[in-house]
Amino acid sequence: MVVAYARHVENHLPPRTAAFFDLDKTVIAKSSTLAFGRSFYQGGLINRRAVLRTAYAQFVYLVGGADHDQMEGMRKYLSELCRGWNVQQVREIVAETLHDLIDPIIYDEAASLIEEHHAAGRDVVIVSASGSEVVEPIGEMLGADHVVATRMVVREGAYNGEIEHYVYGPAKADAIAELAKSEGYDLERSFAYSDSVTDIPMLESVGHPYAVNPDRALRKEAVSRDWPVLTFSRPVRLNQRIPSLSMPPRPVLVAAAVGAAAATAGLVWFAARRRPVFMS
Repeated sequence: MVVAYARHVENHLPPRTAAFFDLDKTVIAKSSTLAFGRSFYQGGLINRRAVLRTAYAQFVYLVGGADHDQMEGMRKYLSELCRGWNVQQVREIVAETLHDLIDPIIYDEAASLIEEHHAAGRDVVIVSASGSEVVEPIGEMLGADHVVATRMVVREGAYNGEIEHYVYGPAKADAIAELAKSEGYDLERSFAYSDSVTDIPMLESVGHPYAVNPDRALRKEAVSRDWPVLTFSRPVRLNQRIPSLSMPPRPVLVAAAVGAAAATAGLVWFAARRRPVFMS
């Protein structure tokens, strides 16, 4: 009788739900990949000229973002650029500078939303086109339950120039659907947050989509679809706001340590195409 009752209760539990967050300009105020430009320069992975272009690319990204064609160009460029880079070296650079670079730029509003979703019993999932070596530690800092990020192919301790899984555009929606299937999430009752028009497939995949600091195209789409639009504007250090999240993150096993480094260079490529006068 006890077993039968337990099964009855289990079968009538409310469905599991989740909140899916894009990372750059949604949870943090900048590009997670571009933030590491100077650190990669100091580690010898990129030169001084690339550092200047990275700074410009960060400005362009913050002002207008990058559209589909530019993102595809960056993907092709980064896959070649990272060929031969040592995995351990990139991993160490990220570990040494992660908290100094990322912790101060996390939006207070995003941290509050994460708290609220956890309090409501929802899992929190970070879904990002940035590399897993950056996204996973950030997810740990935020207390995320799952992280889905871009992975590069590793051969004999180095990157062979190929992308194993590029979490961008429709691939984000596919990843969400796959995770929902394995975790039992009811997507119709779940939430998603993003700033970019390229994440419309991700937003469409849930019953409660939100545009956060949206680019012009996503804002227009959100208005036409009656999606709520949120403005996040208060970066805050987690160790000042959420003491429970200020502890050092657990060690993270990185599937592809170069993702963010290469994506940094990808936006460097984008900046180069803009050819600003001071970088000609």
